[in-house]
Amino acid sequence: MAVGVFDLFSIGIGPSSSHTVGPMRAAAVFAGELKASGKLERVASLRVDLYGSLAATGHGHGTMTAILLGLEGYHPELILPDEVEERLASIAESGTLQLAGAVPLPYGVKDMVLRPLTILPRHTNGMTFTVSDAEGGILHSATFFSVGGGFIVREGEEDAAQQELEESKKELPLPFRTAAELLGRCHSKGLSIGDVMLVNERASRSEEDIREGLLHIYSVMEGCVEVSLKREGLLPGGLKVRRRAPDWHERLLKEDKDRDPKYWQEWVNLIALAVNEENASGGRVVTAPTNGAAGIIPAVLYYALHFAPGMDQATQEDRDDVVVKFLLTAGAVGVLYKEQASISGAEVGCQGEVGSASSMAAAGLAEVMGGTPAQVENAAEIAMEHNLGLTCDPIGGLVQVPCIERNAIAAAKAINAAKMALWGDGSHRVSLDEVIVTMRETGKDMSSKYKETAMGGLAVNVVEC
Repeated sequence: MAVGVFDLFSIGIGPSSSHTVGPMRAAAVFAGELKASGKLERVASLRVDLYGSLAATGHGHGTMTAILLGLEGYHPELILPDEVEERLASIAESGTLQLAGAVPLPYGVKDMVLRPLTILPRHTNGMTFTVSDAEGGILHSATFFSVGGGFIVREGEEDAAQQELEESKKELPLPFRTAAELLGRCHSKGLSIGDVMLVNERASRSEEDIREGLLHIYSVMEGCVEVSLKREGLLPGGLKVRRRAPDWHERLLKEDKDRDPKYWQEWVNLIALAVNEENASGGRVVTAPTNGAAGIIPAVLYYALHFAPGMDQATQEDRDDVVVKFLLTAGAVGVLYKEQASISGAEVGCQGEVGSASSMAAAGLAEVMGGTPAQVENAAEIAMEHNLGLTCDPIGGLVQVPCIERNAIAAAKAINAAKMALWGDGSHRVSLDEVIVTMRETGKDMSSKYKETAMGGLAVNVVEC
């Protein structure tokens, strides 16, 4: 199917969409296929091979534990944090995995085969699942790639998946692949960028369902913040990173009792930190478009709802309209990155995660603040242009340093990009398409050390403990 807004904004668990959500989804698909094949009862052994970035940073990203949950049949968008803790504790204590929820197998994290130096041709985030019978005969085997944002692709079906994508796009009322095509649709139909996305989304679901779904997405973002603000202490993983959001929130409540506009950046920083601290602890978040960049869009949307002109007089329905319009517009820009480049840190560095999220957020904010399609496109371009070359070098392979603060910085960039674009008339020297192509080429040229391998940058120059 063509990439839609609910593909880019999906509910999952932290800390990484490509290293946690994608692997869990792939494992769940494999378990489901095995169950449907009628061969499940004959399984005597299981083998999981992890390649490239998944193997190099899997422990810090919770890849192995996510795969265990997926193999038990759990899907990332449905599993709750309490279920995560309960099942992982049971597996660790018993040393037994319930394959597809039915067949007990002695298997755990230590049994997975890690191949960090082996990069499969399709993508660095590769994984192979194999089950055999008592005689050693292979019953079922499949290789998947986690390509960013929780999206997965099966080996051997890449061309078919691309063909299906192109065919499904032809069925859309207003298909687009580039920003130029998107602006052309806006101009010919007299629609905003968010409106074009809405028309396309209506091809697969009702407008009421779209609105309800997007408001639910935002409610999960809000819930993520609420949970995070109640947690204190250190983040898991061994880096001894202290949670800052609860203390910051308490201070803001004392210093800014009347929501003074001069505190807008402190509130934006708080929301971004809260979301990413919750993500880093394996909590429930919304990929936006990835887990590593999950705090940017909620933070900028918070700004739109609380600090944009006129919002102090807005009704609840007005606020809901802002949420829907913002996410549709951000989703349209996300489609451009997903189809022309990548949103995977392991493929193009953090410019593909934080950069694309900042660009999407800038577009969403510019639209809800009354920007023309040209101004919205300009906002998205400015935000990405100043995230070009951003590396992905998390210390210890954990989505904590520099990832958490990076979300807050990128959220402020998005707001500034939107304001700059709105002070112009939409005309500008560098197009969004040119920036997206540049991001893709920069990612291709970037050393693998800086693409989510924990083998370069801060990951090797900062002592972990």
